[in-house]
Amino acid sequence: MSRRNAAKRRNVLPDPKFGEVVVAKFINKMMYDGKKSIAERIFYSALEKIEEKTGENGLEVFKKALANVRPTLEVKSRRIGGATYQVPMEVSERRAETLTLRWVIRYTRERKEYGMIEKLCAELIAAANTDGGSFKKKEDTHKMAEANRAFAHYRF
Repeated sequence: MSRRNAAKRRNVLPDPKFGEVVVAKFINKMMYDGKKSIAERIFYSALEKIEEKTGENGLEVFKKALANVRPTLEVKSRRIGGATYQVPMEVSERRAETLTLRWVIRYTRERKEYGMIEKLCAELIAAANTDGGSFKKKEDTHKMAEANRAFAHYRF
């Protein structure tokens, strides 16, 4: 991390199929070893499978899942007088989006189904229905912040 100035933010181009920046960020985050075409194929196939299973628009289920997983609070460690406190903080928009994408992909990969398309489909449907690993992570984060509300005055 540079001490002189902050890193320049890069603009992500929207994805070719839906024209959504969030979808492009999700595909980029899901990608391994620069294999973007494979990541795109997995994502779009998962959305088609969601449409088959639920009968709803796959993109709408995806957006609903991201909205359900998006955190509003988190805890940050703050060292004060030799003691370390978990201080609850509000999450900025950019960080909330980053955490959301990271959690959905992480818990998708940890699922037991066979094949990434099946896993992604199942995790997105679960998150849209306020269920699944990524939604549980958000709930745990909020519970931790709520439990440490007494240290909120240490906020910086």
